[in-house]
Amino acid sequence: MGTIDVFIVDDNKEFCQLLAEFLEMNEDFNVAGIAHNGEEALDLLAEKESPDVLIIDLIMPHLDGMGVLEELNSEDRVREMKIIALTAFGHDQMMKKVIQLGVDYYIMKPFDLDKLAMRIRQLMEPEIESQKSVKYQGKKEKVMAKEDIRALITSILHEMAIPAHIKGYHYIRYAVELVIEDMDILGAVTKKLYPMVAEEFDSTSSRVERSIRHAIEVVWDRGNQEALAKYFANNMQEENNKPTNSQFVARIADKIKIENNV
Repeated sequence: MGTIDVFIVDDNKEFCQLLAEFLEMNEDFNVAGIAHNGEEALDLLAEKESPDVLIIDLIMPHLDGMGVLEELNSEDRVREMKIIALTAFGHDQMMKKVIQLGVDYYIMKPFDLDKLAMRIRQLMEPEIESQKSVKYQGKKEKVMAKEDIRALITSILHEMAIPAHIKGYHYIRYAVELVIEDMDILGAVTKKLYPMVAEEFDSTSSRVERSIRHAIEVVWDRGNQEALAKYFANNMQEENNKPTNSQFVARIADKIKIENNV
């Protein structure tokens, strides 16, 4: 695979510079252009050949990412490039809309640049698919990439409206990821799950437990009640019957595993 031309569209100039410098450090990437709003992006894209990958923020001044995608669709240019959408909000309807507009992958801010680079490479290599079938004891089962699982977890947490700035949000997200990989961990929450999360975030088991509890308390009192009812109907029916930490993590993990055959 040759050099991958990437076009970046984001109103945060410092982020654009950071991302551009990071990509240019890798021999297989070339930053073909940078724009800081939707109108500028369309003007620059009209002047040159379509890039291999368009990275675009959905929330921008003058013309947002959605508007850019709609215009590219009207010009039938979406098929010419892979599109990665950046967003700080995981609203289900918005995500469905951007997928309909041709987005190949969306990623929640903040994110790890190495993971973004890996996703770009995967999108550009058809033989490396995010979801693929593998043979196992004579049967086929679907394997989802960790990035896709993480995106699903993030989407659910945002749907519930757990504040992303609190530590419990990040601890829950990682805990769900661990449980999806090994459901047996739920049988040893104190001895295994909390220590594993603590190690990942350079914390302690007791802090992890308290932070997750705090996040559940916050979302239960001020979160999206409709979303909570979808995942914790039984708990919602009984007053002051908040799920325990393990129940909260297990419910999210179980829903993802069942709905996606993970």
